[in-house]
Amino acid sequence: MPEHLDADALYRAHAQFVARFLLRLGVSGEDVADVVQEVFLVAHRRGGFTMGRAKPTTWLAEIAFRVSSDRRKKARRRLEDSNAEVVELAPSASSSASPSQRAEARQALARVQRALDTLSPEKRAVFVLYELEGQACDAIASSLDVPVGTIYSRLHSARREFAKAHAALENPTRPARGEPALIAGLS
Repeated sequence: MPEHLDADALYRAHAQFVARFLLRLGVSGEDVADVVQEVFLVAHRRGGFTMGRAKPTTWLAEIAFRVSSDRRKKARRRLEDSNAEVVELAPSASSSASPSQRAEARQALARVQRALDTLSPEKRAVFVLYELEGQACDAIASSLDVPVGTIYSRLHSARREFAKAHAALENPTRPARGEPALIAGLS
């Protein structure tokens, strides 16, 4: 692998990764192309990627995380319309799958995205990079410029919170752990 990748080479090799990562961070589908472009503009301004402590994907993830975080802060300040339409990820179901199988896959993916949406941006970034993109904790810590212990802590918390949120979405009528069950007929 080359020692240095300019923004053009990075884009060709990793644009799809950045788009997936941004969607998982909660960037709406209609905004992903613009945010991807911002990420690679930042990469260009930084002079591209030079091999070192992190892999290109974790370096780009750090930029994407910061760009998406900045956009969220600006959106909050401008008090944009809170009823904006949310675009969900569409699963790539095989054409041989039945309509009911495709519908189930869409529903399962929507539950995963809603569970991810419950995590703080910091925990979500670590969870997505580790669990979904297969990045090492050391590389994540290096790219986000936080101690590796913080990454382990965020990952542990994110796993718990994600599991709890996902379970609640899978069984909405079942009480969460620690909540009293309502017994019919008793008041």
